[in-house]
Amino acid sequence: MTDATLDTEVLIVGAGPVGMTLALSLAAGGRKALLLDRRTRGAWRDDPRALALAHGTRQLLETLGAWNAAAGTAIHDIHVSQRGGFGRTQITREEMAVEALGYVMRYRDLAAALDARLPAATLLDGAELTALQVGNDRTVATIRRDGGETTVRAGLVVHAEGTPADDAGVAVSDYRQHAVLAEVRPQPAHGQRAWERFTADGPLALLPLGDDYSVVFTVPPAKADALLAMDDTAFLAALQRQFGSRVSFTATSPRARYPLALRLRRQLVAARQVWIGNAAQTLHPVSGQGFNLGIRDAWELAQAVLAAGDDAGDTVTLAGYARGRRLDRRGSVAFTDGIVRAFSTDFAPLRVARGLGLLALDLCPPARRFVAGRMIWGARAWP
Repeated sequence: MTDATLDTEVLIVGAGPVGMTLALSLAAGGRKALLLDRRTRGAWRDDPRALALAHGTRQLLETLGAWNAAAGTAIHDIHVSQRGGFGRTQITREEMAVEALGYVMRYRDLAAALDARLPAATLLDGAELTALQVGNDRTVATIRRDGGETTVRAGLVVHAEGTPADDAGVAVSDYRQHAVLAEVRPQPAHGQRAWERFTADGPLALLPLGDDYSVVFTVPPAKADALLAMDDTAFLAALQRQFGSRVSFTATSPRARYPLALRLRRQLVAARQVWIGNAAQTLHPVSGQGFNLGIRDAWELAQAVLAAGDDAGDTVTLAGYARGRRLDRRGSVAFTDGIVRAFSTDFAPLRVARGLGLLALDLCPPARRFVAGRMIWGARAWP
């Protein structure tokens, strides 16, 4: 392959949903962006993962014409409780005056909707960033692709594909929990209700997906080993014991697992570089905040770049973006991390305190609406 040189205003490293959302947002405002992805285009077609999308995320994607309405299962209400203790609360779409509190959608369906909107020649797939030189007025990226090298000159480089495990710029806090993922058939039908059930092992979430529930079963690593070794009958029985008797489970898909940790990049911006989505932070899956925070990262960065002058990587622009994301980011981290640490213990006084907190939410509609609003829109201005 003959070496080539490309020029763009913004180079986005990582063409997952967060990177594609940024590219579409910039294109909608007339700014030139180039997406770089190590995978081949469409590699997501066989990805079965389920994503919890807040109603606020739907609103942003609808603005870009990239909402896949047919693929999402709406969440009409969320029931929150703790195992072995009193207290519960329920959040409903009627109280929040929205069509749905959120949606559950397969990764591949969201990626397909975003990919279909990408302008021509926006994506360099099967490509790897091998070097980056940062200058005063631009960055020069070296890309390896198809056996050759391509040079990309850009005013700004956005990192949107996660971070290596040994990245010194990222603070890591291991929760010593693993998420076991599965899809189970409920009896009776789920009726668009999601469940968040707190146990001493960790949160247990049931999210409606089609006719099934997408299960996020959080447990210590040794228990995750045991759950994956069980046959389907034994796994369903273990799930039933943790969840309780309000819903029965009649069938399950194959199971998967992944370790859970809080990963926070200490600095969101550097000279002509910015980190968003999982490259900026990886949160515990409780309450489904991490992915939605990443989509808001992409949207807010696009608005900052569109409001700037000709230089997308201007220091003032990047500093303003970092300041603007501080409240939403810190609030989402504190919310998820605080819930996990407060609820993942069977210490009796804490169990009583948790019950009182859930009871207070149930009896105080303004507090309940505040919590629900943060889950739906983050720290953005509410509609």
